[in-house]
Amino acid sequence: MDPLAAFATLDVRVGTVIHAERLANVRKAAYELTVDFGDGIGRKQSAAQLTDLYKPDDLVGKQVLGVVNLPPKRIGPFTSEVLVLGVPDDSNRVILVVPEQTAPNGAKLF
Repeated sequence: MDPLAAFATLDVRVGTVIHAERLANVRKAAYELTVDFGDGIGRKQSAAQLTDLYKPDDLVGKQVLGVVNLPPKRIGPFTSEVLVLGVPDDSNRVILVVPEQTAPNGAKLF
C-alpha cells in the first residue's frame, strides 16, 4: 500500500485529557488517560508511556492528538481505545504531539 494512502486511513483527532493516573500492574510505566474527543467520538481511554516527562496534573486539561480508529489493545489489565501520539526526545522519552493553539475536541487532522 502506498504510504500516503496508508496514512489517510488513520483518523487523527484532537481531544482534551480529562483524567490521568498511574496505570497499575503493567510492565512499562504508563498513565491511564481519559481523553474527551467531543460529540460523535466521546471519551476514550488510552495507556500512554508519558511518565518520564509528565505528571498526571500536567496532563489534565492538555489537548493531545490521538488515533481514534485503531482496534482496542490490552495493556495488562487495561484496554486502550486510542493511541495518543508522541515522539521520542534524544533520551527516548516521549514528548506529546499537541496542537499549537486550542482546537475544538474532535477536530480532524488533515
